[in-house]
Amino acid sequence: MAGSPGAEGESTGQVAVVTGGANGLGEFIARRLHADGYRVAVADVDAAAAAALAGELDATAATARGYGVDVRDRAALEGLLSGLCADFGEVHVLVNNAARTQAKSLLEITREELDEVMAVNLTGTFQACQLFGAYFAKQGYGRIVNLASLAGQNGGTATGGHYASSKGAILSATKVFARELAPHGVTVNAVSPGPQDSPAVRAIIGEENLADYVRGIPVGRLGDPAFIASTVALLASPAAASVTGACWDANGGLHLR
Repeated sequence: MAGSPGAEGESTGQVAVVTGGANGLGEFIARRLHADGYRVAVADVDAAAAAALAGELDATAATARGYGVDVRDRAALEGLLSGLCADFGEVHVLVNNAARTQAKSLLEITREELDEVMAVNLTGTFQACQLFGAYFAKQGYGRIVNLASLAGQNGGTATGGHYASSKGAILSATKVFARELAPHGVTVNAVSPGPQDSPAVRAIIGEENLADYVRGIPVGRLGDPAFIASTVALLASPAAASVTGACWDANGGLHLR
């Protein structure tokens, strides 16, 4: 198949889609994959922001395109896959990064808030793994990288107990899809970041609390989103054929296992 791994496992020319790719960590990932030679689809519920980033990466739309998609909607994900195949001819990598975060006291989370966070984080990831996983399996090659979180490993609730629960579920989903798709040349892995040096994390912690918070991290610093993007790129590469069902931690020593 065109664009499949070469003799040396190069990724040049492969097509990667990043959900929630228009800003935040997703933007770092999209930029890194594009810099590594992937043709990148920036998929985001904010279609204008996705198009803006794609246009910045490549104004000709030859190597980057933006797509508006709500990952909660299975039909929208099906349309995304069809659109990618029509525009690029094929797809090789799926990065499930789209997420909903809400900082709220655990016992005050409403049913509606729980459903909303789960719909984006878990259902969106699960459905995308199903649809793209089936496509990859038919093609005989694919890479899926899911964005988990330290909160899903240690029960942290700074970003909301429903968020932590959804990310823990993503870790389990990563394993079941990895087992199912392994015989078909498809790997499925997760990256689990701890607190990153980002506007979102700073807003949740509060600038006035940041110094005390950082002192509680064993390595004494917030994480670097660019490193998370590099980790995703490594797991997305053709060379990562022997890694599947894994969760790669990057939490500054806050969770050891």
